[in-house]
Amino acid sequence: MAEITAAAVMALRKKTGLPMMDCKSALAEAGGDEDKAVELLRKRGAQVLAKRSDRETSFGRFGLYCGSDKPKGAMVELMCESAPVTSNEEFVQLANDLAEQLATGPGAATAEELLDQQSPSKDGMTLRQQKDDLFNRIREVFNVGRMVIIEGTTGGYSHNSGTVSGVIVGVEGGSDELARDVSMHVAAMRPAVLNVSDLPADEVAKEREILKAAALEEGKPENIVEKMVDGRMRNYYAERVLLEQPFVKDDKNSVGKFAESNGMKVTQFVHWELGE
Repeated sequence: MAEITAAAVMALRKKTGLPMMDCKSALAEAGGDEDKAVELLRKRGAQVLAKRSDRETSFGRFGLYCGSDKPKGAMVELMCESAPVTSNEEFVQLANDLAEQLATGPGAATAEELLDQQSPSKDGMTLRQQKDDLFNRIREVFNVGRMVIIEGTTGGYSHNSGTVSGVIVGVEGGSDELARDVSMHVAAMRPAVLNVSDLPADEVAKEREILKAAALEEGKPENIVEKMVDGRMRNYYAERVLLEQPFVKDDKNSVGKFAESNGMKVTQFVHWELGE
């Protein structure tokens, strides 16, 4: 049997991040071959993962890949078992790697397809191997949730304190800073749609009916009721429509007018809250 030196154990531990005894055991079983020991550790980790795969993953974060210099942007939801893991550097890296590969790779219809693609930050390793190796070190189950790609330039924001939410916006023109500001506005104000025309017509009609009935009950003359309703509908739109909402950094302007005055057009947005 090959002698397992302390230096060899330390080298394997540095490479895998696993406990010393696990590394020593794997090296012994592999006859001192480091590559074989790594594979043994991965197989052992896979066995543990299979037993724990049904654990609840109710924490996590959103990986983002966006920018004015990028032809596509993406956002990916990565779930884990506990809150402390969400700030682990390698977990953050995995979330962002998933988003980057989704945007820059051949695309993926499912999480399984994405995980089988190459990791942007780990040479010679798939995202699945990156995820499994991280499981081996942390021993928490990770699940990839929702994924979205936006064609064209984008901005984004991920809020990881309190309610965890992620936002990605499609933009034309402007700057990364302005696109991020609009993304932060979306996270804070939670608009339902981008434009007034995106609201369901039946909901708009119902709201108009309610406002009209209220105005008539106030005894207002019918010839001015419609104008009153139009005025009050602006408040309704300002609550639900991104481009009509007062911008949080300049509430004298709507988001749409503020963006336009700064040479930017917001074309779409996606806002997710963790686990929803």
